[in-house]
Amino acid sequence: MEMSELIAYASEKYQIREERKWADFPGFSVLCHPQTGKWVALLMRQWDTETGEEIERCDLKCGSGALGRLSKPYLAPPLRMRGGKWISVAFDHRTESGVVRTLFDAAIRQNAPHGYTLVLGSQLPSNEGTYKETALPFAESGYRPPKENIPQRLRELRRLYDYGPQSEQSKARIFYRQAVFMRDYEDDLPWTGDFVCYFPTYQDMTIRQLRGYFTWRAAVRRGDFRPIAASAAYIYIYELLNGIEADSPKEVLEKLRAFETGYLDSGIGDGRMRTNLRRWMLEYAILRGLPPETARQFADENLLARDAALAALKKPDTCDDPTLFAALCALGGKKIAETPVIKADQRRGQSLFSAAWRNASAYRRKEKRLFTLCFGKKSTRRWYPLSNAVFRAPSRVEEIDCALSDQRRYRRKNGLWQVTAYDPLFFDLALFRGFLRETDARLRRYLKTGRYLKENPAHAWAIPYIDAAIEADQKEREQAAKPTITIDFSGLEKIRREAAGTRDSLLVEEEPEEADEAAAPAEDRTAADLPLDAVQVQILRALLQGKDAAEIIKANHLMPSIAADFINEALIDEIGDTVLRCEDDHLTLAEDYIEDLRIILGGYSYG
Repeated sequence: MEMSELIAYASEKYQIREERKWADFPGFSVLCHPQTGKWVALLMRQWDTETGEEIERCDLKCGSGALGRLSKPYLAPPLRMRGGKWISVAFDHRTESGVVRTLFDAAIRQNAPHGYTLVLGSQLPSNEGTYKETALPFAESGYRPPKENIPQRLRELRRLYDYGPQSEQSKARIFYRQAVFMRDYEDDLPWTGDFVCYFPTYQDMTIRQLRGYFTWRAAVRRGDFRPIAASAAYIYIYELLNGIEADSPKEVLEKLRAFETGYLDSGIGDGRMRTNLRRWMLEYAILRGLPPETARQFADENLLARDAALAALKKPDTCDDPTLFAALCALGGKKIAETPVIKADQRRGQSLFSAAWRNASAYRRKEKRLFTLCFGKKSTRRWYPLSNAVFRAPSRVEEIDCALSDQRRYRRKNGLWQVTAYDPLFFDLALFRGFLRETDARLRRYLKTGRYLKENPAHAWAIPYIDAAIEADQKEREQAAKPTITIDFSGLEKIRREAAGTRDSLLVEEEPEEADEAAAPAEDRTAADLPLDAVQVQILRALLQGKDAAEIIKANHLMPSIAADFINEALIDEIGDTVLRCEDDHLTLAEDYIEDLRIILGGYSYG
């Protein structure tokens, strides 16, 4: 709450104007009781040169007993005033407007004159249009402006409020009780002015604002959506979330959707309200135990897109290039989608970026794969649905399990809510986006397109994986560039018959020769179903024979670390562990698996 809200409240409800009494001290002003003229609030503003912000405080004459009843961080003993009737209020993000307004009301009541006050005819208009002398009582219930016309229903609404210490849940229960009481109330006084309040309720409004709100709400219920202060519109949303205007969770969501369409889509509201509304609709659907497919309809599109992107990046071999590239863009930012590499050739660019990520997925640091390094692991934490709304939590505590996606699950167990998902708090987007930038930089040079980017030494770990994608692309294009030989198979049968006749005419009877069936070397009889290519087999055999595989790697234009990663990935299902280690570009075999490798490669001993 800001000090300006208190000043507006005093003016609207009590016709009190801020008075600046000291020209030499422009940061000080007072609010005086409308009948006695005595100070009820000393307002103080001071500029903090260190933070560059204005500090707002006030001393309020509401009785020091409030400090004992209300343990609030923004309430303290008075700064300037003396005596046991004053307290100090600090205005910042913690200050609750409902509490401050209640304390201000108490200050007005406590400082009101006792007995009766004579109001002269020149001060008070009568119903007959003439002026007359009359006496107005100022009872202990507090002062009310003489011109304020308060409908009886609103008077009763005020009586339903509990002015004692309140928690968030007690505030929500009071709001629910008042909302049920005002369910069918309508007024005919149009909304005017502004209203700014965090977690607003009826008690934060003046009578004039309440009348305007209920007039506006009646129009909304008829489908007539008109502009109103955002804080007032939030009260209507709170009513819907608490089931005031609906008989079932499904109907609640339908009315919230209708508000989104009629109010926000028409351009009246703002983006923040839409974000809150989408979040609340999803949380409400889960909290009420609706099916996942129903809850998913109300989920924020960005949330679902992020979960889908994580799924694709975690298992890149299960999706095509456009899908994987879209996932890279979803978490890497729009710059990747707009790179000259994509603009020059979208299909090829997407393929290269996707291939680089697939290759890099094998990268490990401290036993963690690249995906885990970038996005962490799924974590389970407490979840507080509708915690940033005025909402009375249901009393039922049955268990609920809602899997919104493979990456996100909500559970309620023993009355406590939990969510299991990837938490953006633990994302290392600097590492992820560094990889994408290094990929972009090398692809621009490879394709000779756009402005070349300076490579960052911190991202050198990614270069082998990017270069492997480039090399594969080069081979694919070289293969595609080779001339295609077309053979006419229609004449082959005729040629075959003529050749057979010629052969028969030249044959003479001779002793049949023994077929020369030299057995293929054992080295050529590697199991056909191994997921290794010929070069990888050569590397392993050389190492089993105690030789250095560097020449084989060099001759095939490979990098030792890349070759090791691919071989380890290929044999993970057969052996279940790392068989090759690469240190300083030198490959060595894990001793524990040498015999296993000999058996896998044909059952022969090398060395």
